[in-house]
Amino acid sequence: MEGENMSNQNDAGVYQKENGYWEYRFVVRIDGKRIGRKKCTDEFGNRFKTKREAIAARDAAIVALRTEKTAKPKPVRKLVKEVFEEFCNEGRKDRAYQTIRKQDSLWENHLRDRFGNRYVDEISSADVVDYLSELYYVDGKAFKYVESFLKMFYLIFGQAYSRNYLDVDTYNKLCGNKNTKIHMPKLKTEDDTDIVAFSKEELLILDHYFKGTNAETAYLLGRYCGLRINEAFGLKWDHVDLEAGTILIDRQMQYQESLIKLVGPKTINSRRTIILCEPLKQHLQEKKQQRDLDEVRFAALRQQNRRQIEDMDGSQIFSTDLVNCLPDGKIQTVNSFKYSSREIKSRLGINFRYHYLRHTFGTMMAEMNTPTHLLCNQMGHGNIHVTQQYYIAISKNGMDILRENLNHL
Repeated sequence: MEGENMSNQNDAGVYQKENGYWEYRFVVRIDGKRIGRKKCTDEFGNRFKTKREAIAARDAAIVALRTEKTAKPKPVRKLVKEVFEEFCNEGRKDRAYQTIRKQDSLWENHLRDRFGNRYVDEISSADVVDYLSELYYVDGKAFKYVESFLKMFYLIFGQAYSRNYLDVDTYNKLCGNKNTKIHMPKLKTEDDTDIVAFSKEELLILDHYFKGTNAETAYLLGRYCGLRINEAFGLKWDHVDLEAGTILIDRQMQYQESLIKLVGPKTINSRRTIILCEPLKQHLQEKKQQRDLDEVRFAALRQQNRRQIEDMDGSQIFSTDLVNCLPDGKIQTVNSFKYSSREIKSRLGINFRYHYLRHTFGTMMAEMNTPTHLLCNQMGHGNIHVTQQYYIAISKNGMDILRENLNHL
């Protein structure tokens, strides 16, 4: 009975014609499509004289059809410059303006001449690693800057793979296999990529320096909230809730084609609501009261000096809508700290960068045992591993705590 069922299954679609010869037909489904074939001769044009011949031919035809339809097409060869041009035209419509500018700069000033006329499938991991090592060790480029080139290669290879210009084995060798994929050169011992945090003594000096200056508000936003400089200068009064003691960070200030604009935040996680500490809340309350007085006292001057800015949604707002605005209505920008940074370094001996205020905020919050997930949210990190750096960073304040704890052993 079992042999009869098997026989019936094997000869399905095989039948004898009136002339005595045999023929087969079948229908198979491949990738959701029904494909049918019907034939009475073999590949040499000979008729099937027996049922066995027709069955064997049918089975071979099914295998051949499946192989033909499921076989991956051979990758198309493309030059690196063609891949990058295609990415520019089709693959980065969702990228931020500054990201596009950076990619274009890296390509035009470095990668185009070195790799543009090479086929993407002929570039090896060694080619890339050697180039990155040359940039870092020979040309003396900063480690973080060289990382930008690594990201560009991942971008180019990813684009090539998605368009079938690289086969899966080559792509995995370049970007997937941990033993062969492209990677950064080994970090030089003299390079300092650690978190830089100001000591309590330095903060006291900085507090005194910025007190009463036009840059005080932006300074305090970095010191007490850990804002990025673009976020601080993109903050609108509409997003300051003094009653609740919060500020909403959902945009940042950027220069685009020499125009000042408010654009989306750095990442999705950068959009966040920040809790204000009491010193900053009090400062903003006083600044808000002063702003109300300035609107009356300098009404004509503010109307003359205020500048139109394109907001994130394309609408137009005035510089006077921003928290960091001068009393006479003139706009303040990220460039407002250039003079301060130079003077603090030369006159006070402190290596000041606005971003170090963010490092300091994160380090101090970590030293006070703030739960990691809360600090991650307040700083707008997209990855909690970035936040965890602040818990292992060695600061002067942290060393003082360590010594105090050791003395209690």
